[in-house]
Amino acid sequence: MSTAILTGQPVPGSSIEADLRSLGFDLRTAADAAEAETLLAEVPGDERVALVDARFVGHVHALRLGLTDPRFPLAGIPGAVTAQPAGRQALTRAMARENSAGGGTTLVDSLADRILTALDADGTGVHRPELGSLVAAVPADPQARNEARQSVADVDDEAVRLKSAVKARDGFFTTYCISPYSRYIARWCARRGLTPNQVTTASLITALIAAACAATGTRGGFVAAGVLLIASFVLDCTDGQLARYSLQYSTLGAWLDATFDRAKEYAYYAGLALGAARGGDDVWALALGAMVLQTCRHVVDFSFNEANHDATANTSPTAALSDKLDSVGWTVWVRRMIVLPIGERWAMIAVLTAVTTPRITFYALLIGCAFAAAYTTAGRVLRSLTRKARRTDRAAGALADLADSGPLARGFAEALKKPARRLPGFTAPVIALLGGLAVVLTAALTDFGGPWPVVAALGYALTSGLAVARPLKGALDWLVPPIFRAAEYGTVLVLAAKADLNGALPAAFGLVAAVAYHHYDTVYRIRGDAGAPPAWLVRSIGGHEGRTLLVTVLAALLTASQFKVALTALAVAVALVVLVESIRFWVGAHQGGAPAVHDEGETA
Repeated sequence: MSTAILTGQPVPGSSIEADLRSLGFDLRTAADAAEAETLLAEVPGDERVALVDARFVGHVHALRLGLTDPRFPLAGIPGAVTAQPAGRQALTRAMARENSAGGGTTLVDSLADRILTALDADGTGVHRPELGSLVAAVPADPQARNEARQSVADVDDEAVRLKSAVKARDGFFTTYCISPYSRYIARWCARRGLTPNQVTTASLITALIAAACAATGTRGGFVAAGVLLIASFVLDCTDGQLARYSLQYSTLGAWLDATFDRAKEYAYYAGLALGAARGGDDVWALALGAMVLQTCRHVVDFSFNEANHDATANTSPTAALSDKLDSVGWTVWVRRMIVLPIGERWAMIAVLTAVTTPRITFYALLIGCAFAAAYTTAGRVLRSLTRKARRTDRAAGALADLADSGPLARGFAEALKKPARRLPGFTAPVIALLGGLAVVLTAALTDFGGPWPVVAALGYALTSGLAVARPLKGALDWLVPPIFRAAEYGTVLVLAAKADLNGALPAAFGLVAAVAYHHYDTVYRIRGDAGAPPAWLVRSIGGHEGRTLLVTVLAALLTASQFKVALTALAVAVALVVLVESIRFWVGAHQGGAPAVHDEGETA
């Protein structure tokens, strides 16, 4: 329940009471500041409360944006201010001061606006939504009121609401081929009481059915899979638009949206590989390679963003050039398309699935993603090298969490702290790269079952510890986590391929998928300011260097068939541990009233 306290002189014919009730507010009326303070104290502390001037004139959607967004403890627009439980104390203090200053007299000017000014004076963060063409005002006289009402009539707030439901920055395919109609699907869902989480779940189910159709290996199945994959993407866009349209943001919803995107795409890769196998073509190595490449691309994005999340300066000429290109219309779309965002990527996969073969689909996907990865990574490296900025402890901590170092790497890091201090600042990614290349190349260039990959994996654990032995504050230290991901996933891929046994690569696919889920979960926790996964979880699944060493030991000690079984068992064990902990955490955060968020995720 939410309560709105109307203050000031009521205006005959005003729709403010009906507007507030339509937004779910229970109404109270205060004749003066003293009564408003009394009514505020009577509202239970676990409920949202709003102070609204009875003379308010404006669009209902302006009130919705200002008073119902669950992401912000305090928010306000002209003539209205609201507080969630986390912001009640600040609102109560401001109200007490205003009441004391005004002596509890009858309200003349807007109490809500005075409270907003007082909150600003306290340095309290108050969210003020961008209203654009929407009207929100407290007219001082009848003429101003008539002008404000005319301004309200001149703007269709439903059209503004629909437009704002679409993500401001999206890919070409999504902007021109999906959003023009998906926003209306979002409105249809909102009017029927559907939630973004329900639409997200429907998108997942649709994608899984698409994967099952692809797994049939028939042309009809491939065509159906392509159509259903596009339908799944339409729903994927709709859930975010529904959240923005109806302001239904939640911590759990952000996690589901981001997690299900990865689950849908990688399940579809598996479906394509199964369908190809039914036709006698083994493309599991390509499917696993596509998943590895795509996951590493995302980790590059996450690491770079976290490294520069709170950097104190951005003087990079590369960044200046990028901003300049973004000011030219056609270059904006070209640059958004060549990075192959999820919209373009899924459209390409869907079309190629329907008209070609899984092998051709994976070849195109690998080539496109490799080019996109090279383009974005090169640009970020140049930007980092030319940027004069000091990385903070927060950024270094986030990169350390993303590194996913286990007991071995942490032990080596502790032992190598002193020599690490004497190394140049740029050496962390170089050391990580050398260790990662050594283990992957050794596994690729030696026979399956030999001891040398184990030796290389031990060296990888040592170099991994040295790479993280000091805070990751160097210009290119954001490369360390994606290098670790590529080394671990690449080792599993190479050893499974070298086993040359039917079923080894699918088992490796399952293991990498389980570990990748853990890495994505780490990212989403950091993004939500929830911290990294608990230390016991990282220890229990070994860290990236521990898992890499374990897989090389299993390959050295077991036969190919036993290795396949061991990979399968390891995949199941890792999946169970990380999924149970992840679900426990996110459901608990949602039920515990964690701040609502909406993760925009990957550009669509």
